[in-house]
Amino acid sequence: MDWQAIGLSVRLSLCTAAILLILGTPLAYWIAFSRRRWKFLVEAVVALPLVLPPTVLGFYVLLAIGPRGPIGTLYGRLTGGLLPFSFQGLLIASVLYSLPFTVQPLVAAFGAVDRKFIEASWCLGASRFTTFRRVVAPLARSGIATGAILSFAHTMGEFGVVLMVGGNIAGVTRTVSISIYDQVQALNYRGAAETSLFLMGFSFVVLALTYALQRRMGGVWPAN
Repeated sequence: MDWQAIGLSVRLSLCTAAILLILGTPLAYWIAFSRRRWKFLVEAVVALPLVLPPTVLGFYVLLAIGPRGPIGTLYGRLTGGLLPFSFQGLLIASVLYSLPFTVQPLVAAFGAVDRKFIEASWCLGASRFTTFRRVVAPLARSGIATGAILSFAHTMGEFGVVLMVGGNIAGVTRTVSISIYDQVQALNYRGAAETSLFLMGFSFVVLALTYALQRRMGGVWPAN
């Protein structure tokens, strides 16, 4: 079993989930409570990675972070390095690819919070941030946990996007899914089977935990 690739995938997944919680939470809050008529356009952009082929998304990310792309040019000026075929470039691609897996559960959880609690907090003089920290976030904790778990699990199984953006560099960009592909190409079916079994068991545990959290959230918020 390729423990180096598994360790890299875990590190990438943890970083992706953490960044998505930081960036996705305010975005999900805005989507859940905004009354803008054009909000559906933002929702469509967020959900785009769900329907786009990973190679298409990876191609455009590669253009954006390349030496002549806007992000790649800025990164090069600041650090003197390159983003393509690096862990940092892989992280950018993973954040974009897993965005809907964090934002959509958060939107559902925030939208399920009773508006009476939020309005009561405002009437008591609490700011929007304080209301979110003391009212919305605690009541939506199951959805927040679900978003973090799903983004972590989705990043663990990425293949097309990471291959397009990161390539296959051992210890740098070779994730567990690429390792399985390499083992099959090398006719190392035993190694591929062991790593695949590990991922299958991991995915089952993640899905079981996610459904358990959803059932708990459903119990807290009964249908009207």
